[in-house]
Amino acid sequence: MLHLLLLSYRGSEQDAEPHVAAHVRFLERHHREGTFLVSGQTVPTAQGGAIVAHGIDRASAERIAAEDPFVLAGVAEYAIVTIDPGRAHPVLAGLLAGDA
Repeated sequence: MLHLLLLSYRGSEQDAEPHVAAHVRFLERHHREGTFLVSGQTVPTAQGGAIVAHGIDRASAERIAAEDPFVLAGVAEYAIVTIDPGRAHPVLAGLLAGDA
């Protein structure tokens, strides 16, 4: 399974600014652990951001999202979409083969 974590600011981007460094550390940790495949800001940036996570179940995705410093500070929230890939590019197929 893949999980698309869609981050939305609850106010302005400026409200989130004081928490950016902690949010980046959060992202880097989950990338290092291999849970996050891709993360980045939306375009336009005022919409928030998105993360593609794999190798975890839905409950774990929800727990991880709740631990984001942006969420803990109340400046953002996540919507999570779980995807059961039916087709994947060959570059990703091997990676996704072991997903829960």
